[in-house]
Amino acid sequence: MTLRRREFAVGAAGAVAVGVVGAAEAVGAPGVTVAVLRGTLRPGAPDWVYLPVEVAAGTAEVRVSYAYERPSVPPGTAGNALDIGLFDERGTALGGRGFRGWSGGARSEFFVRADEATPGYLAGPVRAGTWYVLIAPYSIAPAGLAYTVTVTLSAGPAGRTPRAVYPPERARGRGRAWYRGDCHLHSVHSDGRRTPAEIAAAARAAELDFINSAEHNTHSAHGAWEGLWGDDLLIMVGEEVTTRTGHVLAVGTDPGTFVDWRYRARDRRFGRYAEVIRRAGGLVVPAHPHATCAGCAWKFGFGEADAVEVWNGPHTADDEVALAAWDAALTARRGGGWLPAIASSDAHREPDRVGSPQTVVLAEELSREAILAGLRAGRSYLAESSAVALSLVVSGPRGQRAGIGERLRTARPDDPVTVRLEVSGAPGRTAHLVTDQGTVHTAALPDSATGAVEWTTSAARSAYVRAEVRHPSAVPGLPGAPAGLTNPVWLGGGDGE
Repeated sequence: MTLRRREFAVGAAGAVAVGVVGAAEAVGAPGVTVAVLRGTLRPGAPDWVYLPVEVAAGTAEVRVSYAYERPSVPPGTAGNALDIGLFDERGTALGGRGFRGWSGGARSEFFVRADEATPGYLAGPVRAGTWYVLIAPYSIAPAGLAYTVTVTLSAGPAGRTPRAVYPPERARGRGRAWYRGDCHLHSVHSDGRRTPAEIAAAARAAELDFINSAEHNTHSAHGAWEGLWGDDLLIMVGEEVTTRTGHVLAVGTDPGTFVDWRYRARDRRFGRYAEVIRRAGGLVVPAHPHATCAGCAWKFGFGEADAVEVWNGPHTADDEVALAAWDAALTARRGGGWLPAIASSDAHREPDRVGSPQTVVLAEELSREAILAGLRAGRSYLAESSAVALSLVVSGPRGQRAGIGERLRTARPDDPVTVRLEVSGAPGRTAHLVTDQGTVHTAALPDSATGAVEWTTSAARSAYVRAEVRHPSAVPGLPGAPAGLTNPVWLGGGDGE
């Protein structure tokens, strides 16, 4: 391996840029070469910085470790945080084939071989050429971010890459039925602490019918579920595409699909990668769109979205904002399509509860295609656990009926329609019926296991109706946390009218 001092052209966010990278030193035993790359990133450095490493023929393993300084900073000032990933000799082009893995800030060391790789990284041939360690500053302290990256290259037999075994696209299921699932789960393949086996066990304990693997910026977990699916559990795969200006779930993509994440909203590239998700059969679902962590709030707009995650993990204020914004968008989209809501646990580790909350979807069968069709159509409701079940049906005067995500087509705008909400598993909670005018009807549910609420309206008075079932408020004047929410039932003959 040839090592020398290198300079890189300065560029904008997403470019291969950083000014001068520190000198590289080479040491090592026979068959082992160690490169130590040192440098300092200053405030304003690009989002993505590529450190080239020359890999010689006969190299069997690439092992990378890194460390960086974490100086103290004044209160309210972001300190140093540095993510890391790897690209091989095929290059670093956006959407290209060179991606070999990402761990963000979840681990300080990883390796790649033909036969095996650290979770988050892809096993595969180690070919000769220029590889790139990607370092990505999440935040930089005012004094700068001094880093050391150590790359160890070990010679040896090439090894054989195992054939990936992916989950089947359908499970036995119950035919046309309501199926419960969690579309946002993390394992050891990104920053989670559960193994795929532990997630599958937790999903079954939560009485889920389907799950979606959504690791940050890597698809390495797609082939990690062998032996974990069954007649009772459909496992879909995807990715949480984690950009610096928002996160989006790729739900139910073809196994092996990689969705790039090296852009910001200002770069106007997201449409290209939303199309990558859809071409791979998946749904585009902005995650926790109003989260307050740096880089978490969704800045790309919703024109490319197929649904939106309005309830993420334990209910917090940003979920309430997401729900209100989604409801406002329902009214704004009158005369056009509408954006269904989903709920997910975003579970990473104990005590995060898989399946809390969850999305319950009406599907023709328990298959990837049918589940995604139900989610895309909004034939779904959101529940805090498998104990909660909701039914929302609107009936017209001549026998017309419509359920969640459907439309009641009435002959006249003033025809009276009856809204009936049935709830089980939420004793003593409060039911709210919501239209484009806001909350129009509230009723206390009985302490028994089941309860029902009826209300009468018309298409002239209500563009849609949806339901919220809530716990008692812990703070006077504020809504209690939800136990369940439904997507809307639309009234009238037009699309969303």
